[in-house]
Amino acid sequence: MAAAPAGAGDGATAAAARAIEEEARALLPSPAPGGGYDDGDEEDLEERAYEAAEKVIVCISDGPDPESGGDDDAALCSSSGAAPPFSWRKLWLFTGPGFLMSIAFLDPGNLEGDLQAGAVAGDTLLWLLMWATAMGLLVQLLAARLGVATGRHLAELCRDEYPDWARRALWLMAEVAMVGADIQEVIGSAIAIKILSRGYLPLWAGVVITALDCFIFLSLENYGVRKLEAVFAFLIATMAISFAWMFTDTKPNGKDLLIGILVPKLSSRTIRQAVGVVGCVIMPHNVFLHSALVQSRKIDQNKEYQVREALRYYSIESTIALAVSFMINLFVTTVFAKGFYGSKEAGNIGLENAGQYLQEKFGGGFFPILYIWGIGLLAAGQSSTITGTYAGQFIMGGFLNLRLKKWVRALITRSFAIVPTIVVALFFDTSDSALDVLNEWLNVLQSIQIPFALIPLITLVSKEQVMGVFKIGPNTQAVTWTVATLLITINGYLLMDFFSSEIRGPLSGSLLCVAVLVYASFVLYLILRGTEFSEKIVKAIRNSFS
Repeated sequence: MAAAPAGAGDGATAAAARAIEEEARALLPSPAPGGGYDDGDEEDLEERAYEAAEKVIVCISDGPDPESGGDDDAALCSSSGAAPPFSWRKLWLFTGPGFLMSIAFLDPGNLEGDLQAGAVAGDTLLWLLMWATAMGLLVQLLAARLGVATGRHLAELCRDEYPDWARRALWLMAEVAMVGADIQEVIGSAIAIKILSRGYLPLWAGVVITALDCFIFLSLENYGVRKLEAVFAFLIATMAISFAWMFTDTKPNGKDLLIGILVPKLSSRTIRQAVGVVGCVIMPHNVFLHSALVQSRKIDQNKEYQVREALRYYSIESTIALAVSFMINLFVTTVFAKGFYGSKEAGNIGLENAGQYLQEKFGGGFFPILYIWGIGLLAAGQSSTITGTYAGQFIMGGFLNLRLKKWVRALITRSFAIVPTIVVALFFDTSDSALDVLNEWLNVLQSIQIPFALIPLITLVSKEQVMGVFKIGPNTQAVTWTVATLLITINGYLLMDFFSSEIRGPLSGSLLCVAVLVYASFVLYLILRGTEFSEKIVKAIRNSFS
């Protein structure tokens, strides 16, 4: 395809020629393995989060300057190299990825953490929920920064950054984390279906329904990214309305609510719930997901002002999205604090029996609270299951550089999770306590994976070779490493507390010690890799063997 003629007279003609050329390139078939185009570049052989034709255009026009009488559309762009002023319309065009990311803060696992924190600790951990959400926002903003500034997502960059053995280990950890989260999400959705069907549909049937309708929702992407984002907006709105309705029905004490948010309180009796609240904030697969979602907008990484503008709008959108998720989590926590704090049922409430406890405590009303809870839980399960599948596609494609059709990748990703989930549903659909035990093990599985998303993320956004002028500064690095250390330490406490009660006998203890040693060594490798200290160690080891 020939480029626009050098002698083209005006900017509009040149812009039109460039647009036609880009569309033509997007229509070219994917290169065959080992083959290539005569004028193609190496990137055509790499997996992309979004093809050019799929991206949402946020720069409506490169046409006339709005100050010279141009229309409103032209005001959304700048041809002078400087970012245009803030535009609500442009914020709307960037709105979507942050709300998809926020789903991980509202999945069934988080809702279970909320209800248990409310039942056991009352309103005393609301301050921790707020600050944990703020820490999650910081991590997700780093993920968005990485994706926007580089034009590539975390899994793709890890593929290039680390040696083959480390890359495969990181991919395996990410897949395991995603499958663990997916099991919780699908089970949560299946519990909601069981509630809304009045028990006629068992858990395994709910699992199958969730797996199938996930493909139906994902097929909406064929009609444009914005259609899929609209579905998520509807599901988030459903959660907000459902849990706000419950909040209004139960009439919590406003004074206790404010004190819980503003006054930090922590006791030995609530330490486990506190760890659970913080531990649920960082979902490893969500870090990979957000770094890919931000690429759904058409941004030229070679134009610094476009990248800065995108980062500004994404920061605003992500903050609003997580503020909404915080309010929804707050609704759930306060409802169960009002109903069960200090009661004998407080220690027995889980996702499976929460609806029944609510019904017995607060009764029917205009619309039975059991079904309001079921609708909110179904929206949480469905939305988080879809984003989990979405994340799985990016993780697999990025780490392994697989150029597969999206429906094929979705089928593979679904299969990874749906088969073990059906087995789990058949085996654990016997009692509430069995599902609680399963949930504890899945939370442990998630906690183990957190360093393998956080450390590569912070390492990459701190490197000038990767980020250029958009690398984070020393102060931001200090804050992010402090937050990462805090999160890893808290999850380490959770793991030690869990394994100290579960592991018995010398053989099990020895195996656990070996596993901890290997795990800690890999985490240390990720932290120290590329530093002067690690280079000195490698040099010393080589000299000792030479």
